[in-house]
Amino acid sequence: MTSPSDLRPVLVAAVQATPVFLDRDATVEKVVELTARAAAQGAGLVVFPEAFVPTYPDWVWRAPAWSDHSYYEELLAQAVPVPSDATRRLGEAARSGQTWLAVGVNERGASGTLYNTLLIFGPDGRLVGHRRKLVATGGERTVWGQGDGSGLTVHDTGFGRLGGLICWENYMPLARAALYARGVDVYLAPTWDTSDCWLATLRHIAKEGRVFVVGTNSFLRGNDVPVRLPDRDRHYGGMDDTLSRGGTAIVAPGGDVLAGPLYGEEGIVYAEIDAAAAHTSRREFDPVGHYARPDVFTLTVDVTPRPAARFVGAVGAEGGEAPRTDGPSTRGLVEPAVGSEA
Repeated sequence: MTSPSDLRPVLVAAVQATPVFLDRDATVEKVVELTARAAAQGAGLVVFPEAFVPTYPDWVWRAPAWSDHSYYEELLAQAVPVPSDATRRLGEAARSGQTWLAVGVNERGASGTLYNTLLIFGPDGRLVGHRRKLVATGGERTVWGQGDGSGLTVHDTGFGRLGGLICWENYMPLARAALYARGVDVYLAPTWDTSDCWLATLRHIAKEGRVFVVGTNSFLRGNDVPVRLPDRDRHYGGMDDTLSRGGTAIVAPGGDVLAGPLYGEEGIVYAEIDAAAAHTSRREFDPVGHYARPDVFTLTVDVTPRPAARFVGAVGAEGGEAPRTDGPSTRGLVEPAVGSEA
């Protein structure tokens, strides 16, 4: 863990953009383009919204449950296996920009289940963070499965410990406490929530955890949904039908808004942050330090990967234990650096 005195400031780019609806490769290329644009401005951390690739499945809030077969089939086909050509392309974008890159994707597991997943790539192009949303909300449960605790971790970056939760996971007090206990300094909060109180949520987390919070959201309108989709005109309108108005913002420890919120358009919100300020802020309030009461309250976090099956004694193609076939793991988490021969 980097000493607070050795932490360096970093320029954060919080991206609010429109995905190419249900088109994985085109949306990945948009991530590549916008990452390069932010890196050219000096950004050392670039953050995209929840489920950005190939889009958030907004129809779960508009179509009757289980009536969305054509939409779901396209989402399944366009989702992101991990690893895959899509994740390698994202890794290349991080390496080319020499930046940390966080991207929300619809992940397709080996068995075909979809997950709401946050991927984090290092500036060398490696996939270092792979976590699935613990609980899908409402209609999302007809699309996404549940994650496990193996992704509740943080990553040393040189500018602070990086971690985060997805959308309404941020309303799970114990999930937040788990990240605070990991020593998170830069807290990512990609979402689809555009309510008036979401900014207050970001500010509360920043003050509660004494962390920098990067909140990102998509900007999406009805005319961004392809007309070829069944019942498209029944479910969606045109430019005046706003699926997500955005709300991207960056908040400092203590709750002050540094940049944003951005509404009603695509754009990139920038702010320079210094995680040393987060550590200093915890002198006043540290939720898992001097302001904790472990004699009264305790939290146990199970970070064991929970695959549906364990193949005891199974042998891989090159001998030894066979790798997991589905889901994030504390082992084998890091993809080879882009361009390596691993």
